[in-house]
Amino acid sequence: MRAMILKEFRELRRDRRTMAMLIVLPILLLVVFGYAASFDVTSIPTATLGPSADQVAGLLPDLFDVTTVDSAGSEQEARDLVRNSVVDVAITTDGQPAVAYVDGSSLFTAQAASAALGRAGDAIRVEVLYNPDLITAWVLVPGITGLILMFIGTVVTAIGLVRERENGTLEQLAVMPLSASTVVMGKIVPYFILAAVDMVIVTILGVVLFDVPFNGNLGLFALGAALFLFVVLGIGVFISTVSQNAGQAIQLAFFFLLPQILLSGMIFPLEAMPWGVRWISYLLPLTYYTMIALGVMLRDAGLDSLWPSYLILTSMAVVVFAGATWRFSRDLAPPRRKHAESLDEVAP
Repeated sequence: MRAMILKEFRELRRDRRTMAMLIVLPILLLVVFGYAASFDVTSIPTATLGPSADQVAGLLPDLFDVTTVDSAGSEQEARDLVRNSVVDVAITTDGQPAVAYVDGSSLFTAQAASAALGRAGDAIRVEVLYNPDLITAWVLVPGITGLILMFIGTVVTAIGLVRERENGTLEQLAVMPLSASTVVMGKIVPYFILAAVDMVIVTILGVVLFDVPFNGNLGLFALGAALFLFVVLGIGVFISTVSQNAGQAIQLAFFFLLPQILLSGMIFPLEAMPWGVRWISYLLPLTYYTMIALGVMLRDAGLDSLWPSYLILTSMAVVVFAGATWRFSRDLAPPRRKHAESLDEVAP
């Protein structure tokens, strides 16, 4: 018994990646998520429009960060500012009382804004757009579709490719007259189709079971999902190339998944995170997929307002796939070299 325990400790000590996961990861998660795990929104981007825009902007509490003051702005312009996610609150002063349009797709921000504006009494009427009853499921379901895509794209893909190495079939792929990019594409297409089917099922169930509206363009939603899926599939391939076994692949995938869940804005609002943590959120692909999914499904946002998220996901897909293909080609190189040497030996 004692010998077995000592043996396991020696094995753990040799496995530096596992030791790092056991020691460094908990400390890192505690520090990062301790700052990120907050529902307290301290700043709300706000616009005031209409004849009394200046006066209203001066009377708002410090919670409202007034970024736009337009004395000639109309009610439709106020709605467009919220729809395009330029601001979370747009107050129009064309009539009496003033009307505050609040973006209900940003759940905790909308709750904080409604509570603060409610204390103004009858001076401002609050109208919550896109999620008037502030239903949590309406905000979570679009993000959950991203979680499903991410799980299949990273964990399942990485484990599947690592098994190629464990089963020895990687050497068979190496001797085939195929480029590394062709092999990578051939391996990920089944996972792409599987993830796409799962996303469709979950989206339909979310709409049917939780009455989540789908107000936007289906093509834009599908394009965002496809770009996001290419990113996470590329990450899954990359994880498989740096993992020696399925256990290591799961560890690295978990290291990638957890920050996505907690820092992407799907659960904790980005506005509540300090800048020291928020910049990490802008490096995560799920952040941009969540922006696209919420924008299309709830706000009927178009490409004119969502194009930065599409552009960033496209750039991520190109970079990640290039890196994954390069790493995979390095894995194929030794078996191919060995195969070439064996052919040279048998050649007359």
